[in-house]
Amino acid sequence: MPGKNIHVVPRESGWALELEGSPGSFQIFTSQEEAIAAGTEKAKQEKVELLVHGRDGQIRERNSFGNDPRSIKG
Repeated sequence: MPGKNIHVVPRESGWALELEGSPGSFQIFTSQEEAIAAGTEKAKQEKVELLVHGRDGQIRERNSFGNDPRSIKG
């Protein structure tokens, strides 16, 4: 069973990493850059997708680190 995607989401106290489908945050950061860096490492380890949300809550960036359904050669 594939791992759960990781989301970088805004919080009142900064930025948080959340697992898709799981309630609550599992890590809080003061800056979005720190959250993205930590989320990238975790997504690479878990071979899942990292979804970065803006302050408005909309997804503004997606990065896949495994389990990519597209088969692009070369």
